[in-house]
Amino acid sequence: MRDDLIVVAGGGGFIGGHLVADLLKKGHTRIRAVDIKPTEAWWQLFPEVENLELDLQLREDCETALEGAAEVYNLAADMGGMGFIENNKALCMLSVLINTHMMMAADKYKVRRFFYASSACVYAADKQRSPEVVPLKEADAYPAMPEDGYGWEKLFSERMCRHFREDFGIITRVARYHNVYGPIGTWDGGREKAPAAICRKVAQAKLSGQHEIEIWGDGHQTRSFQYIDDCVKGTQLIMHSDILEPINLGSDELVTINGLVDIVEGIAGIKLKRRYNLSAPKGVNGRNSDNTRIKAELGWAPGIRLSAGLEKTYAWIYDQILSGKPCLAS
Repeated sequence: MRDDLIVVAGGGGFIGGHLVADLLKKGHTRIRAVDIKPTEAWWQLFPEVENLELDLQLREDCETALEGAAEVYNLAADMGGMGFIENNKALCMLSVLINTHMMMAADKYKVRRFFYASSACVYAADKQRSPEVVPLKEADAYPAMPEDGYGWEKLFSERMCRHFREDFGIITRVARYHNVYGPIGTWDGGREKAPAAICRKVAQAKLSGQHEIEIWGDGHQTRSFQYIDDCVKGTQLIMHSDILEPINLGSDELVTINGLVDIVEGIAGIKLKRRYNLSAPKGVNGRNSDNTRIKAELGWAPGIRLSAGLEKTYAWIYDQILSGKPCLAS
């Protein structure tokens, strides 16, 4: 039903911009993109889309955003990489207002389907203490011990989606994103995530001739990183699936931060001296996605190799630095 109105909240952001682009590519004719930022600060802006500047922490703005909508993708949140979420816990918690008022507006206008972008930060900290982490299953979110601030807000909003589905009949779908990266997104300024930060640092080292890089932590912490194209595909598959409970959406290709630097150095054709900042925010010691359930439910899981995604990401960030373009707001 390509003429139904689809709302993408956070449409000016990294994931939201890529999602709007893909919906247009698929032939959807009525899309409303909403973001708090002025449109000149959006990562991607499409003139054929209804683009609204709204503060979705406000109930009345959520009602403006959702009036007439058939489907809603709620990607809106005040967030960033580990450096941001560890130092802005109150701001991250305030994102609960967004999903609260969005769900209330969805009930008011009888929205057919509502997707909520959660995070792997909901997972219990005691299951992520070792770099040799066991991949996180969906059940590992409980007993609850999520990332302070950001993770608690995400876990609470997951439950809100569940209860709005149970009590008011809204079809809600929830995906737990694991470290999404790619081009056309934040790469500097404090909100960027590890892949973009490493690509930027390597590119700057190459361009400046100062062959040195600072790494947060000891470099042994492990993560999985999901390329944006897999995230956009998985988001839409989950939205239109019969999956009731929150589900992982992430790569299960585990890598150390040192290994991440190795890959980007190989792409750049350079070898750098490494300085380890042990006092910098580094998050949990290990986190990986268990994709057993998504494979069983969808017959699919994110599969774009990290080296392939980083090659595209590094090339884009390198060009941004070379051109002297400032990094847009997150």
